Amino acid sequence: METIRSATIAPPPKRQVAQPRMLPQQEPPWHVILLNDDHHTFRYVVEMLEDIFGHSVEVGFQMASEVHEAGRVIVATVHKELAELRQEQIHEYQPRQPYPDCKGQMKSVIERSE
Repeated sequence: METIRSATIAPPPKRQVAQPRMLPQQEPPWHVILLNDDHHTFRYVVEMLEDIFGHSVEVGFQMASEVHEAGRVIVATVHKELAELRQEQIHEYQPRQPYPDCKGQMKSVIERSE
């Protein structure tokens, strides 16, 4: 007599669907805004913008003109940590040469870009 064995066949493994990767959310950019005062010359402002931000003399002069006329100018738009660093650098800036007409350091603020 023949014996029939029953075999258990496993179903094929379920295909796993890859979960989409969540990318880290990017932080919104921040503006570094230079504020006007009556204590600094255009030469001082242009030199500071060149030293801290790497702006050309032409761009620095345009920004110096804008801050003089409008009272404020956006000098950079960067991530928050860098904006805070640049603000600190503006407040602590020491020019390459003394400017007798300039008193103290310039002021700036950072604002979230909308």
